[in-house]
Amino acid sequence: MGKRKSKAKPPPRKRLGKLETVFTCPFCNHGSSVECRIDMKDLIGEAVCRICQENFSTTVNALTEPIDIYSEWIDECERVNTLEEEEDEALRT
Repeated sequence: MGKRKSKAKPPPRKRLGKLETVFTCPFCNHGSSVECRIDMKDLIGEAVCRICQENFSTTVNALTEPIDIYSEWIDECERVNTLEEEEDEALRT
């Protein structure tokens, strides 16, 4: 009779690192000056720069993280910049 084979324990799961809540301001380029806050009671997310006082607000849901608010702010800045560029080109022609 042979010895029973023992089951090997599975390796421990790697923990995911926490996402940042402080970012670089797209207006003043000051590092770690934008703080993102989420108010789940009112379903509002807000990103505010402590240096230049620029801010951005958006609606949130249960899955929203601070990086999502910051990313939406950056996307909105890019959208506004491209609209302004298109208007400038239209005026030139």
